[in-house]
Amino acid sequence: MRKIAFVSLGCDKNTVDSEIMLSLLTEHGYELTKQDEEAEAIIINTCAFILDAQEESINTIIEMGEYKQTGRCKALVVAGCLAQRYADEIFKEMPEVDAIVGTGSYEAIVEVLDELFAKEDQTVKRVDPLEQRDLSYHKRVVSTPGYYEYLKIAEGCDNRCTYCIIPMLRGPYRSRRAEDILREAADLAAEGVKELMIVAQDITKYGRDLEQGDYALPQLLTDLCRIDGLEWIRLLYCYPEDVTDELIAVMKAEPKILPYIDMPIQHSCDSVLKRMGRRHTRKELEQLIQKLRAEIPEIAIRTTLITGFPGETEEEFEDLVAFVKEARLDRLGVFPYSQEEGTAAARMSNQIPEEVKEARKATLMELQQGISEELSAAWVGREVTAMIEGRIPGEGEEDYEVYSARTYRDAPEIDGLIFVTSDQELRSGDLVRCRVTGAYEYDLIGELL
Repeated sequence: MRKIAFVSLGCDKNTVDSEIMLSLLTEHGYELTKQDEEAEAIIINTCAFILDAQEESINTIIEMGEYKQTGRCKALVVAGCLAQRYADEIFKEMPEVDAIVGTGSYEAIVEVLDELFAKEDQTVKRVDPLEQRDLSYHKRVVSTPGYYEYLKIAEGCDNRCTYCIIPMLRGPYRSRRAEDILREAADLAAEGVKELMIVAQDITKYGRDLEQGDYALPQLLTDLCRIDGLEWIRLLYCYPEDVTDELIAVMKAEPKILPYIDMPIQHSCDSVLKRMGRRHTRKELEQLIQKLRAEIPEIAIRTTLITGFPGETEEEFEDLVAFVKEARLDRLGVFPYSQEEGTAAARMSNQIPEEVKEARKATLMELQQGISEELSAAWVGREVTAMIEGRIPGEGEEDYEVYSARTYRDAPEIDGLIFVTSDQELRSGDLVRCRVTGAYEYDLIGELL
């Protein structure tokens, strides 16, 4: 039995793809190992969303390629977005790479490995048309802690934002069949998953390309809530122009759907939004935020912003600063604009210097830090439900332990934590009630009730 090592980079959508490939490999007799030096093949599922992600992917390929000299590696496979975008360049510049598997060809991973092992000193390239990718149900090898998982409901994107290369990497928007999604969710729940993060490039457009009439995200969420074992359902990547009254009503009515929404808005200034190819305005954003808070008072709103988009003036940036002050969003990520080859924005004049992008990012993050500190302090004294992540070794005293946990306001790996003291032994994935006793800018302190 040949041993395989697997490295998954990038976003949670990539994580799902990696888990599908892992399942296909194990079903066909390959053995997974965490010891890279023992692996006969190493597969890297890469990211290419922005320049930093591309650099991380390239550095990882170089690092893993060294095991062809120092370990047992006979086959180095590069999969994912970098492979999809730069297949020929990778082969030309990185001779240690034996195979390329694009984002439309994940189901060929077993065939590619079999071919590499059958005949040495060859290269294999599988970059199939993105529209042909099989989106039907596949078992997955869960790589998250097991009590939470990501559920991808669609592939690709049609939004065509001027700064984004996702349509080139993932193809047009294609919704998965509802029966496949529900079957996958039920299987994950049966394996012990309590929290599902619903993901796609844009989950709000789910179902519009299917021959199911009005079956869309609200109905899908309603059906997911009927699955036994699921406790929390979290919505990631909702484009604001498609957050409908029907969706808000389902979020409000279904207790399993957390009052949390990740809504990437990127900017507030109408002139910048227009150059970005976004389809909302500042007024519409403000109205939506007001509506969400009126209908779901406890809702936590997360978003991402871009600083230094081509042509961003001081006045346009000040508009963004004013918006952040007024909106007082619960969670905020800020990224300096990345000039991506092949995008419309990359060809725009008035590119902003890197130091200006970074300075504007720092301004927003400092502003948001103060807002987050005030919002966190308001939770002191309140009772919350938290999902235990794990015990913190070396913390606590003889009569209690300290655990890291997450509230409904915190998505894994991107948001904050609550540190819970308990005189009882707790397990990862436990849902517990606790009282908030202290607060930092992004994290809380609590005690088990």
